[in-house]
Amino acid sequence: QVQLVESGGGLVQAGGSLRLSCTASGSSRITFRMNAIGWYRQAPGKQRELVALISRSGNTNYTDSVKDRFTISRDYAKSTVYLQMNSLKPEDTAVYYCNYYWPALVGAWGQGTQVTVSS
Repeated sequence: QVQLVESGGGLVQAGGSLRLSCTASGSSRITFRMNAIGWYRQAPGKQRELVALISRSGNTNYTDSVKDRFTISRDYAKSTVYLQMNSLKPEDTAVYYCNYYWPALVGAWGQGTQVTVSS
């Protein structure tokens, strides 16, 4: 059974915005709320990369390419981590995944959600 489910992707023109959601299932909510969660993306022909990170306490970090454009946040009551993406660029086109940050907690990857930015 999939533990983390991504949603919110779609097709958007350059300069547009999308908000992605990552929601934990009932059985994984405790682990989810107690650990740092990252949004990752993988573009065709490229390796998966971490783009945004949020700690257990809510501290955030971003890769330089998305800094000041993306915002990661979490809603503890809903066991959900969001990625607000503004000023989208074609280079942001990728499948976006959420997962734990610590390698020991990273297991299977979900289906992700496709983000396509047209120019």
